[in-house]
Amino acid sequence: MAGNTSKSVHDHTTDLRIPIEEDRGVLIGVLALQGDVEKHVEMIEKCGARAIKVRFIDELDIIDGLIIPGGESTTVGKLMARFGIDKKIVERASAGMPIFGTCTGMILLAKEIVGSDQHRLGLMDSKVLRNAFGRQVDSFEADLDIECVGCPLVRAVFIRAPYALEVGSDVQVLATCENRIVLFRQGNLLAAAFHPELTNDCRVHQYFIGMAKEWLESRSS
Repeated sequence: MAGNTSKSVHDHTTDLRIPIEEDRGVLIGVLALQGDVEKHVEMIEKCGARAIKVRFIDELDIIDGLIIPGGESTTVGKLMARFGIDKKIVERASAGMPIFGTCTGMILLAKEIVGSDQHRLGLMDSKVLRNAFGRQVDSFEADLDIECVGCPLVRAVFIRAPYALEVGSDVQVLATCENRIVLFRQGNLLAAAFHPELTNDCRVHQYFIGMAKEWLESRSS
C-alpha cells in the first residue's frame, strides 16, 4: 500500500538499515550489462555482504544471488541472449539461486509482457506492463508499506516504471502503489518496479540478501 507521492527523485540523507551481523560469506552478483550497477554494489556492501559485477557466464556459478538492475529491457534481453547469459540464469534459478529484478529486471523475469514479444527469462508467473506509470518526465517517488521489511514506510523511486497487472496464485504481493503491484515474490525470485538502489534505505536489499543467505546455508547443511 502506498502513502504520499511526489515528483522529487532520490534526494535522501536518512540511512535506514536493520541492524544485522555482517556476513562476508554471502556473495551477490549484479548483472553488469546496463543500469546503475555501481549503486547496487554499494547497497550490497553497505548491508554487509560481498558484491561482484557479473559480465560472464562462469561468474554466475560462484554467486549466491543475482540482481538484474534497471536499463532498457529490450537491449538487456538481447545482450543476455547473445552471450548465453539468459540460459545460465534460468539454470541457476531452477537450482534455487535467488534472483532480484528491479524495473527492467522485473520485466525480464515476467512470463508475459503486454504488447511485446521481446526476449525474456520468463521465470515468474506475472503479466507486466512496461512504462506503466509514464515516461521519464513522469518519474516520481512514493512511500510504500512493505510489511516484510518493517517500519517505517519505504521511499521508492519510480523511473519509467512497469507494474504487474496480474500474478499467479503462488506469487506473494509485497507492496502496491496506487493499487498496482510493484513488489512481489515467487519462491526464490523477487521483483520490484522501483529502484531501491537510489535511496539510502537498505532494507529491500537486506531482504534479498537474507534470501541468498538462506539458500547458501541450505546448501551448506
